Amino acid sequence: MYLPDIFERKEVMELIKLALVEDLGHTGVDVTSESLVSPEALAAAHLVAREKCVVAGVLVAKQVFLEVNPSLEIEECVADGLVAEAGTTVLVVRGSAKSILTAERTALNFIQRMCGVATITARYVKAADNPDVDILCTRKTTPLLRPFEKYSVRCGGGVNHRYGLVDAVLIKDNHLASWERTHGIGVGEAVAAARAKYPNLKIEVEVDTIDQLKESLETSPDWVLLDNMPPSVLRECVALCRGICKTEASGGINLDTVYDIAQTGVDAISVGALTHSAPSIDLALDFV
Repeated sequence: MYLPDIFERKEVMELIKLALVEDLGHTGVDVTSESLVSPEALAAAHLVAREKCVVAGVLVAKQVFLEVNPSLEIEECVADGLVAEAGTTVLVVRGSAKSILTAERTALNFIQRMCGVATITARYVKAADNPDVDILCTRKTTPLLRPFEKYSVRCGGGVNHRYGLVDAVLIKDNHLASWERTHGIGVGEAVAAARAKYPNLKIEVEVDTIDQLKESLETSPDWVLLDNMPPSVLRECVALCRGICKTEASGGINLDTVYDIAQTGVDAISVGALTHSAPSIDLALDFV
């Protein structure tokens, strides 16, 4: 599995630092550890998965510890994207006991959330049971955690949709409502206008009906988002789009319905639940 370098996005390090400030305040003082733990005390701690999961965030957790104390020794035991059984040690930290305790919660907050996203993504990929269909995440991410959550989707075998509002055009129902109210013309002209404005970006348009789809196809968008359509209608839409554009199914898709949708011939299925509804995985840091 190819995974991007999560640290290529400069905001990742900034967000790790902010997360530590959130916990430590601007003084950077862990008052409990300052009160009870000697600066000379050394320890080894194992970060352990308490339940089976797809691992994501090992490198992020490692960086949290190093941000608190660069002299800590970190051993990565399970790589991102691999499955860890319950009881598996994912990461080992050795060095200053006080530093380990100071970084513990922030590191766990990141990796628990990231493993949760990766694990639910893997469930959707498995349930779809079609390697020709991409399982996409959306922009329905936790504020400021988008780079971590989108990376975690990749760890679970999913594919990232557009990162944000800047890297692709996605014309949705409210855009069309505003466009039609202002211009008095429909979806086909909206696609053409977007392409004229941003000729180098992918253009995708959301459609709710076959008539809307036919109109949008006249201007050859790169993608169409087929919203809240049953499998029988999706198959008809896929046939209409063949040779013109790619197709994405979306809208209320869950683990019980994703298989049937994946068999319709669509190129991708977008699932907001990968990020907005992923439960955190139970991991813990145990001193040994």
